[in-house]
Amino acid sequence: MSTEAPPSRADTVIIGAGAVGCSVAYHLTELGAEDVTVIDQGPLPVTGGSSVHAPGIMFQTSPSKIQTKAAHYTSRLLSDAGVYDEVGGIELARSEDRMDFLRRRKEWATSYGLPEPQLLSPEEVTDHLPMVDEDEILGGYYSPTDGRVDGIAALQWYIGESSADFYGNTEVTDLDVSGGEIQAVETDQGRIECGRCVIATNNWGYQTGQLAGLDLPIAPVEHQYVVTEPMEELADADSSVGDNTTGLDVPGERSIAEYMSEGPHRPVGRDQDHSLYFRTHGDSLGMGSYNHETLSVDPEEMGKNSEERQASVRGFTEEHWTKPTHRGRDKSAKQAFDELLPDTQDVDYEMTENGIFVFTPDGMPAVGETAQVDGLWTALAIWWTHSGGYGRILAEWMENGTPRLPSGPVDTGGIHVRRFEPHAGEKDYFVDRGAKRYEQVYSIVEPRWQPDDHRRLRTSPFYHQEKELGAEFYQSGGWESPQYYESNEDLVDKYEDQIPEQDGWQGINRSQIEAAEHLHTRENVSMFDMTSFSSIMVEGEGSEAFLQRVCSNDMDIDVGQVRYSLLLNEGGGILADITVVRLDDEEYMVTTGGGNSPGIHGGWLEEHAPETVSVHIEEGAKSTIGLWGPKSRLLLQRCTDADVTNDGFPYFRAKQMYVGEVPVIAMRVSYVGELGWELWTPTEYGQRLWETLWEAGQDLDVRPMGGGALSSMRLEKGFRLWGTDIDTDSNPFEAGLPFAVDMDTDFIGKEALESAKADGIDNRITPLTVDDSSDIMLSGRPVLKDGEAIGYVQAGDYGYSIGESIAYTYVPSEYAEAGTSVQIQCEGETYDATVRDEPLFDPGREKILR
Repeated sequence: MSTEAPPSRADTVIIGAGAVGCSVAYHLTELGAEDVTVIDQGPLPVTGGSSVHAPGIMFQTSPSKIQTKAAHYTSRLLSDAGVYDEVGGIELARSEDRMDFLRRRKEWATSYGLPEPQLLSPEEVTDHLPMVDEDEILGGYYSPTDGRVDGIAALQWYIGESSADFYGNTEVTDLDVSGGEIQAVETDQGRIECGRCVIATNNWGYQTGQLAGLDLPIAPVEHQYVVTEPMEELADADSSVGDNTTGLDVPGERSIAEYMSEGPHRPVGRDQDHSLYFRTHGDSLGMGSYNHETLSVDPEEMGKNSEERQASVRGFTEEHWTKPTHRGRDKSAKQAFDELLPDTQDVDYEMTENGIFVFTPDGMPAVGETAQVDGLWTALAIWWTHSGGYGRILAEWMENGTPRLPSGPVDTGGIHVRRFEPHAGEKDYFVDRGAKRYEQVYSIVEPRWQPDDHRRLRTSPFYHQEKELGAEFYQSGGWESPQYYESNEDLVDKYEDQIPEQDGWQGINRSQIEAAEHLHTRENVSMFDMTSFSSIMVEGEGSEAFLQRVCSNDMDIDVGQVRYSLLLNEGGGILADITVVRLDDEEYMVTTGGGNSPGIHGGWLEEHAPETVSVHIEEGAKSTIGLWGPKSRLLLQRCTDADVTNDGFPYFRAKQMYVGEVPVIAMRVSYVGELGWELWTPTEYGQRLWETLWEAGQDLDVRPMGGGALSSMRLEKGFRLWGTDIDTDSNPFEAGLPFAVDMDTDFIGKEALESAKADGIDNRITPLTVDDSSDIMLSGRPVLKDGEAIGYVQAGDYGYSIGESIAYTYVPSEYAEAGTSVQIQCEGETYDATVRDEPLFDPGREKILR
């Protein structure tokens, strides 16, 4: 730590000296980075941010692999540092639905490698937590390595262990951006020129981003915490309250820092049925509540420290503690605590607060280099629980180009700051969505749940036709995308003998119409709305050489030829799978998925393009129909003068042609394993394209098809889905995509792949089929061999054409041989399953090549 003024220049400036900023600084310098400067507007180490008012409770288990992995890394790092109390964590069930949820927790923990997860009986819970009323609970989930981090001590450790320079009481007043690059950080202590900068200001993330002209969707929200007076029931614990912060500069009420520095001696607990959590603070009990209406804070009005309060703490609002204001809960926080922990009924509170922390629209962190400003990175919306892990991930990303933990590469698709849609930075939108995520923190969110606010932001030209056909719209990336169509309900009766019932959790928000659309497409012809998918135009001198450098496959292709390829990072991880079509000598169209693909993948291509090459991301500029099924050629030929015979239009070729009057780029590719085409046209022609195909196909029984059918059909064919089966934590050989790699060419990630091949491929993707059940296996559920977890379900669905339940997983290579027997744990049951060769459907490709 330095008491001098900040330097006038640093290689790296980190704004924010809380849990995340200190972790990034520590890991950067551990990896060899030099000249790292960390600044914060508050005093060090008690900055006044959320890191020093948080109770530090760490529950590691999450349905997200990266969240679980980041949490476990954090717990091990801080445990080794001596600033972590590994007292264990117990999540309680006060309802049958919650007990089912805790069984899922155990399955996720098993999948992602947390040690010794256990389900507990009510008696076993109270052995650990004697203050809990045993009659109020049905059981619990116990993770023995959960616990609590001493926030202030951890910040002191980071500062002491890192070779970075730290400066408190330094307010950032501006970010100097020119030429699309970060140039300097302006502060009230002077200007700091820098080569790169990390925004780690969490509660002030939106305001900091605004200084660089960015609309970062970071929504601050208040939530409540109290600490009781000393309790007789906890008299066996020592207390150092009054001495914990001696000698430290503490803004606002010192008692907050005092109590948060007091460690637990019993497991930390959660009552998610009532949105509550608790831990001991020596001989006092701390109780936290999400059980109140969302108290959003204007992201532009976060303010600063004062003598009266820490900047990220607001006054305690009694009514939100004593009255049931959460619209999903029928009891107040106090009432629920009084029932669960009867000894707290009449105690006084020594400390109360409404502390502030933040949410993004999807509830996940915002990490990575921004698309708009080179050299400007973010590490936002991260809690103490995951702070060590994300600090390591970001440091590896910045220093070595590959986001990873010591356990291996990680998937960044769900946390990348570039995943947000163009509308996500509008303040009302992200504040409302952040409020919803707050409300859902401890809720049981059903599979395929959809928000009901801020809908119809982005619609395809086909939207009104789809609505008339009874489309059930799911939102992805702001797009309204049909999942299935009520107009196809008649098909359910036709195919009823091939559509098994799905009961319980697997059947929630799932329609049999999805299965019927799958089967209809296999026999007839369907139209699928692909408008949410993105095209990226690559043009100009040197385009072929550029694409060859960024693509894993050989890009020496003819005009009209289509090639499947991958984009890899420096570590050989799969950034994206793409389809490239050559339209002219120096003109290519690259197609990729929707959702977060345009921001992440399109931005990556833009960054790497030389000056002579134009990369234009056409998100929303083209509307696209997938025309698939054995009758698709007959339908398409009715609408065009172009030759679409197998000889005249072979598989993986493209033509610029007309469908009716509509100009299209037609690509003979199919994501469902049937004969078919993708038809790309400028958006203004989209409605006419739909009408032309629809009217011409009525006697062929053309039907609309939704995303549910697409999911099951692509799994039958073994076609990969980025962000689900493939991502940055797998390489092409593990992912079963060697045909998308030409090792005779030079491309980003080649050296890493050469090393991986030399070392041997330890894990491989493989399909499983469930032996004696039609139940659908859910993602994140463990795959076992002889009782030991060897993988987890990446994606699962029922294969209606093959009549079997399918699950895709990565397993050690020795278990990847077809015929190997394994088990899958899902929803508390253990299913026998068998490793199979892929593809499961049409292995000779007769249907797709007809």
